[in-house]
Amino acid sequence: MSISRRRFLKWVGAANLALIPGELAVASSGHHFEGYPNSGGVLYDNALCIGCRKCEEGCNKVNEHAPPDKPFDDLSVFEEKRRTGNQSFTVVNRYQTAEDPDDVTFKKVQCNHCLEPACAAVCFVKAFKKTPSGAVVYDETVCVGCRYCMMACPFEIPTYEYDEAFTPRVQKCTLCHPRLEKGLLPGCVEACPTQALTFGKREKLLKIARERIKNHPGKYIDHIYGEKEMGGTSWLYLSKTEFSNVGFKENLGNKPALEFTSGAISAVPIVVGLWPVFLLGAYAMNKRIDKNAKEETEEAVKISLQQAKDASDAKLVSALEKAANDNKREIEKAVNKALAEAESKKEDNQDTQKPLEKE
Repeated sequence: MSISRRRFLKWVGAANLALIPGELAVASSGHHFEGYPNSGGVLYDNALCIGCRKCEEGCNKVNEHAPPDKPFDDLSVFEEKRRTGNQSFTVVNRYQTAEDPDDVTFKKVQCNHCLEPACAAVCFVKAFKKTPSGAVVYDETVCVGCRYCMMACPFEIPTYEYDEAFTPRVQKCTLCHPRLEKGLLPGCVEACPTQALTFGKREKLLKIARERIKNHPGKYIDHIYGEKEMGGTSWLYLSKTEFSNVGFKENLGNKPALEFTSGAISAVPIVVGLWPVFLLGAYAMNKRIDKNAKEETEEAVKISLQQAKDASDAKLVSALEKAANDNKREIEKAVNKALAEAESKKEDNQDTQKPLEKE
């Protein structure tokens, strides 16, 4: 990726800001943050999900994403497992058992908005942060594009805009944070026609989930996914089948991400200190690469044009030689024909001039 001067300076500025004393105190302290009191969240009940993809459509609309290749009423997308992307912050996948193909279960995928997010824990410029609303939000103006967040996320959610040459961003579900600030529901929750999605305070959602499990024995697995996984998440899940059957990771444990990333975070001051130096070198290297690439491209074009000219000249010479040979053969043929005709006439004249023999 070519780095513009403006973007390079912005990166260096962001990295230098991270060197301010005290800025890393919270991230490197190892303090276990258990979430903001009364923060919001969403409960997803796959026993009520019918796979209509209305949540995908609602998400697409409120985030003003480009329309997908296949319309939202095209259910052929369930033929393969999908993951979130730059233009699709949420997707629904379908799971079937080999024993009973009619036994269908759906799973909605999006950012789980961890109480103590791994993406925020490893971000040394604080591009990610947990908000009181429950959402984990992203500030693209300070992001340096290191993509540690993508590697750290245990749910493999953040994606990178590789197709954006000058202003690439890390993209993921925001829990419709701007809408929450206005008192509105997340787009997917508002669009769900079966109430498979419920928005509310996280503690209240946990009570709702426990009541459903208690009041409908045999309908749900006795577990609320996200209550404790990775220290807890703002998205909570109820399932009518084992969570492993519908693509959930059940080996994450209950420890928050910070306990696994503390070793990496302890090295952050060193990384940040060296970051401007690295970027300067990267910038110079990219400039050199761009210059070399331009020179190589120009040379390649020059060689190609010369080769094309040589090939064209060779074809022209060959065509002229062929035309000359063909013309020579035609001339020789015409001359030979004329000589033959002349010889034939001569013989005829000789025959007519012979004296008559006396009887």
